[in-house]
Amino acid sequence: MAASIVSQTVARGLRGASAKHLFLDKFKCAQVSSRRWLNLQEYQSKKLMQESGVTVQRFYVADNAPDALQAAKRLGAKEIVLKAQILAGGRGKGVFDSGLKGGVHLTKDPSVVGELANRMLGYSLTTKQTPKEGVKVKMVMVAEALDITRETYFAILMDRACNGPVMVGSPQGGMDIEEVADKTPELIFKEVIDIFEGVRDDQALRMAANLGFKGPLERQAADQIKRLYDLFLKVDATQVEVNPLGETPEGQVVCFDAKINFDDNAEFRQKAVFALDDMSESDPTETEAAKWDLKYIGLDGNIACFVNGAGLAMATCDIIDLHGGKPANFLDLGGGVKEKQVYEAFKLLTADPKVEAILVNIFGGIVNCAIIANGITKACRELELKVPLVVRLEGGYSTGGQSLLATTTRITMETALIGSPLTCVC
Repeated sequence: MAASIVSQTVARGLRGASAKHLFLDKFKCAQVSSRRWLNLQEYQSKKLMQESGVTVQRFYVADNAPDALQAAKRLGAKEIVLKAQILAGGRGKGVFDSGLKGGVHLTKDPSVVGELANRMLGYSLTTKQTPKEGVKVKMVMVAEALDITRETYFAILMDRACNGPVMVGSPQGGMDIEEVADKTPELIFKEVIDIFEGVRDDQALRMAANLGFKGPLERQAADQIKRLYDLFLKVDATQVEVNPLGETPEGQVVCFDAKINFDDNAEFRQKAVFALDDMSESDPTETEAAKWDLKYIGLDGNIACFVNGAGLAMATCDIIDLHGGKPANFLDLGGGVKEKQVYEAFKLLTADPKVEAILVNIFGGIVNCAIIANGITKACRELELKVPLVVRLEGGYSTGGQSLLATTTRITMETALIGSPLTCVC
């Protein structure tokens, strides 16, 4: 049976991308801010590429209008592009609460950059991917604007089917790659990368040719491809996506825009990269959940879900939706959870004013139900839980049904003493 729209919503949020709007039914829309372990602004990604020898536009960043003006003059470019730095997409069509339209502006007159920056910095920019109130702009990027004669798409990503990294490219860049794959799949090219050999010269040249680069540009594009793979390894990326990888009238191959996803398990050896993390635009609840190693995605319903295991959590959201309810969140405790994490998870759920009931659905095969029970009772006592609580504990861990019965009995007794409404289902 196909996954419901709720679980699809959660799955997309977990995979990580820009905030998405997904219809739960014909009339209601849930905005899901994707779960991203590391959020980098555009200029930060470009700086990482620069450090690996990848060709990008010359640029400066500024946090005030006078510095932006000076940056524009230092560039000495024929044309300048000024970009508001926020994590959401759709900046070009966004609107500032200062009245300025567009978070991306082109100009051949450096003197107007200061005025434009003055109407961007400190103001909120609203796009199709931001909250309704928009996101306050704290930084702008002042970059050299280059003409693009042709746009291509290129990415390196981890592919489960290949058990390693693959290159994916298309001569049709500057647009949604999923649309290209759907309408013209013959224009999608793939090269599996041997993790011991890396990107071979013949692979890089073949990909460059498939992207449509000809003559000297083919060798230049192949060189950029190899440098992008070096970056992929250097920063422990799970994806480096360049869209577009373009060519200019002057005969340059340039990475005009890029998105880099990082392996959060490599944080211990990527301290400098993870120190760049911009949490200012992240959802505060998701940020707090991440501190306790909890996977949380906010939804627009009123039934909070408290589950262990991503699959069971999505199934729980689907069951709620199937019976006419609406989940307020996706919350995966994972395995090896500690009592403190259970308590903190309850604090997050009860802090949401939309929550009118909490459903706990725990499979004891990957977590000890006693830990869950102790965490719940502690939360009930200290947080003065007021909403109905339904607890389902299945299995035990290694202690079997007897431990489960003892655990659920203790929850019922202690919670009854506290006075919070609770139902246990074994």
